[in-house]
Amino acid sequence: MQKLKLDELNRVSVAEFKEQDKLPVVVVLDNVRSMHNIGSIFRTSDCFSVDKLILCGITAQPPHREIEKTALGATQSINWQHSDTTLNAIDALRKEGYEIIAIEQASGSIMLNTFIPAKNKKYALIFGNEVNGVADEVMKQIDECLEIPQFGTKHSFNITISAGIVLWDFFAKLRL
Repeated sequence: MQKLKLDELNRVSVAEFKEQDKLPVVVVLDNVRSMHNIGSIFRTSDCFSVDKLILCGITAQPPHREIEKTALGATQSINWQHSDTTLNAIDALRKEGYEIIAIEQASGSIMLNTFIPAKNKKYALIFGNEVNGVADEVMKQIDECLEIPQFGTKHSFNITISAGIVLWDFFAKLRL
């Protein structure tokens, strides 16, 4: 077995990416503090061809050197916008027909492995602040809550790990 060279990876150009069919998912970042986390989520969103990223509240916006350090150019390919508040973003997404889902540990949450996304729906996945998670006022406005099963002593993934797990799960269930 031999690793593929960069020119063997069959990467699409930014223009081709913008035209390709997208996963019917919008990633919503609820007051995420770390610019490295934001950049990593841009990059992961690019890898799974999500429709859009919405950066809410204090979540930093491109262009910024610290975001680009981990985004590796994905800020150019992923459509993104800023919303003053996550609640405003939710209102707009709901009007566009999105099902609003928080990724959080909460009473009544659905374990990610048991959730089956419908192929004819659009989803907005909300990932919360690194310390406080998804804000309480946001949790009151969601349609569903998904939780990633965890079995160790920490019961806490970094937000970038959570985004990678959840986006892979949606991609696998909707596209593979």
